[in-house]
Amino acid sequence: MGWWPDDLETTGFPARASRSTEHETGADGETDLLLAAHGGDVQAAHLLGRHFAQRGDRSAARHWWERAAAGGNMDSAYNLGVWHEKHGSLEESLLWYDLAAGTGDVEAAVNMATLLLEQRGDVATARRWFETAARAGSRLAARRLALICEGGGETETAGEWYRRAALDGDLASAHDLGFLAYASGQDDETLRWWERAARGGHADAGYHLGLFLRANQDPEGAEAFYRLAAANEHPGAASRLGGIALSRGDLRTARAWFERAAHLGNVDDQRTAGFVCVELGDPRAAGHWFGRAAAAGDPEAAFNYGLLLIAEHDDLRGGRHWFRRAARAGHRRAAAELASLSSPAGLPREAGRRPADPPAPVWDRTAEPELVARAELTVAAASRRGGIPLKVGDLTEILATWDLVTRPLRDHTEVTAWLAGQSGLRPDTVEQLASVRAALLRPCGAPWPTSAEVEHVLAIARALRADWSP
Repeated sequence: MGWWPDDLETTGFPARASRSTEHETGADGETDLLLAAHGGDVQAAHLLGRHFAQRGDRSAARHWWERAAAGGNMDSAYNLGVWHEKHGSLEESLLWYDLAAGTGDVEAAVNMATLLLEQRGDVATARRWFETAARAGSRLAARRLALICEGGGETETAGEWYRRAALDGDLASAHDLGFLAYASGQDDETLRWWERAARGGHADAGYHLGLFLRANQDPEGAEAFYRLAAANEHPGAASRLGGIALSRGDLRTARAWFERAAHLGNVDDQRTAGFVCVELGDPRAAGHWFGRAAAAGDPEAAFNYGLLLIAEHDDLRGGRHWFRRAARAGHRRAAAELASLSSPAGLPREAGRRPADPPAPVWDRTAEPELVARAELTVAAASRRGGIPLKVGDLTEILATWDLVTRPLRDHTEVTAWLAGQSGLRPDTVEQLASVRAALLRPCGAPWPTSAEVEHVLAIARALRADWSP
């Protein structure tokens, strides 16, 4: 929100009013305030500063706040800190905030800590002021302090400050507490904090709780929280609900959910919405969604958009264009269609085609839903605060491979030795796969696997499948 008439926004003035009621109603306008202020009335000087600030007179506002602050008015000192933050210098702003914070002004302490952290990178001093403000009851300071502690690896201390902020109503902190509990294997605490945040309207918490419940084989509970998250415009939750409806054969409901996710910009859901619309016999809507996903760079959508243009509109030129776009991105079927269209004999055959069924990686088809949910939770947990970037598909493939190759076993106590014997892989190699799988399924405070570890174990999983003979 802007502060002065020449700012981009001028709908309000956030300078703090005085905590005293003197002069608020007893003086008749600016003249009386000026007389009182010139006579040494500190409260009148503070109100004059606010009066001139609201009129857009920066210089006069600063003058009267300085007079009031010199007389001990800490509301004016706070306002001067804000004034210099916007229109003066960092050093002056910090000086005034420091003066106000030194008298117990919590907002001044938070503002000063924020400037020290974000403008100077002074983590130690910022942390000290955030802690002062947090202990005085500032929810924002408690959250900022928790973020600093978590970033520094102080997980237990971070949890204490997140808890303080969450109990004071901060939904983001409740969501973060859920992740800390999940990473340490505390299922009850995970459920408690994510549910608290989700029911308060935190969309990510609702979605992650849905994944958590699905990973723990509670599909009904998962669906309920997906719905709660989708009501708060979470695209992933809408997509999950679309998949649930699709598994039930309810194409119309699936379309509604996928289109909801697609409207929020998810390219995968735009493509899927296109396929569902094809199945429902609505080529116009299918073209809309294929076109949006194709324009965003999705090669599968581009390929199917090309097929649709030819099949529904006899638009060979448009079909070629989108086939070419898809082929350049490595889509083999699009390249084959382009080659076919270059031959006159191929034109009639191509013109009668309809969009192909959406291809899906094998592990998207065969992995149990709880494994996919577990993989996505791990990706979300590991990537928090700029952490390890992992891929859901890679983790799903690792989990699904283990599930596939161990299916014949009734007793899993000697599974590593059994797999090594069946596959010809070294026992320590199979043990690496088992270790990463265990970390993905049941985190208990150990570090998440690194990208390099996942890549290595993924190669082991693929080697295991390549030579597998159930």
